[in-house]
Amino acid sequence: MKIASVADVKARLSAYLKEAQEGPVIVTRNGKAVAVIVAVTDEDELERLVLAHSPRFQALLDKSRRQIEETGGIPHNVFWREVEAESREGARKGKQGQRRTKRGT
Repeated sequence: MKIASVADVKARLSAYLKEAQEGPVIVTRNGKAVAVIVAVTDEDELERLVLAHSPRFQALLDKSRRQIEETGGIPHNVFWREVEAESREGARKGKQGQRRTKRGT
């Protein structure tokens, strides 16, 4: 882990981006940590990082957890039945869209 000031990071950003491939770079201002530079290795990791810091997504997770605690959630078989129904509906809509496209050409 590397620690660098904002001024140093501004002056040598490319070097610190390379440094982040080895481990996080802590960015400081007046001796206090203000940011972290982390390397992203794939799109899934990027998505996880973004969602982990999304207030809307975190609120949705909290609401879902509370609902599960209060109601016990839904039974396993009901969940999968709903997933399959939505999947079939999405596939049907996709086919309808393809037909419209073929007619329009």
